[in-house]
Amino acid sequence: MKLSPASQLTLLELANLQRNLHTSSTATELPEQRELDALLAKQVRMHDAAAAAQMAVDDMENEILRIQADEIKLRRRDKDAREQLGAELDPEKRKDLEHDRYSTKSRLADLMAELQEAHNEIHALRNNRDVHGAQVDELAHKVEVATRARDAAAESASHIPDPEQRVEELRAQLDEQVLVQYDQQREENEVGAALFNGRACGGCFIVLPPADQSLIRMAPVDEVPQCSNCGSYLIRKAV
Repeated sequence: MKLSPASQLTLLELANLQRNLHTSSTATELPEQRELDALLAKQVRMHDAAAAAQMAVDDMENEILRIQADEIKLRRRDKDAREQLGAELDPEKRKDLEHDRYSTKSRLADLMAELQEAHNEIHALRNNRDVHGAQVDELAHKVEVATRARDAAAESASHIPDPEQRVEELRAQLDEQVLVQYDQQREENEVGAALFNGRACGGCFIVLPPADQSLIRMAPVDEVPQCSNCGSYLIRKAV
């Protein structure tokens, strides 16, 4: 391949740019977007956990209300039995009323124990709910900050020149026959052209035999030699 030194640098830039495009995703996701997505997923889980914590508090509050309602009914029942005992003279009926009062007082004692246990439990449940609420608020702030960072990164990325457009600009600067040879070689090894650092090929990264190194160095400045290993067109540092 015959090519002026200036055009050789253009060819090298083209090869490097196309190789980078080939080895990396053409739709690379912003790291700021990945961080935001992770936070949003965590936010969903945290909202679910906070909702579950609130539901546990609601259930326990309803249980306390049930116990208190049962307590009121039993105390009324005990009061009625006590009033009936004051007026009842029949031994059998008095025995039944006393048994009913005994059962009522036993049930009341059990209810008071349940109520105490429920109050102890709801205290822990409310603390857990408040912790989750604080975590939800903290995460919402992090999401807000991450959203601003993502938007700023997206705005900056929008001003980066389109690499595909740069490829077209570089190809327009090269002769058609040069492009044909370059494209054929690139189709063979996915490199096409690479830098020769004096010892090794920048396409296959193989240190070439001394004789091949010498031939490449001694080639005319307007000639682009090829790697004896991978065939890539080699652009010399001295060009």
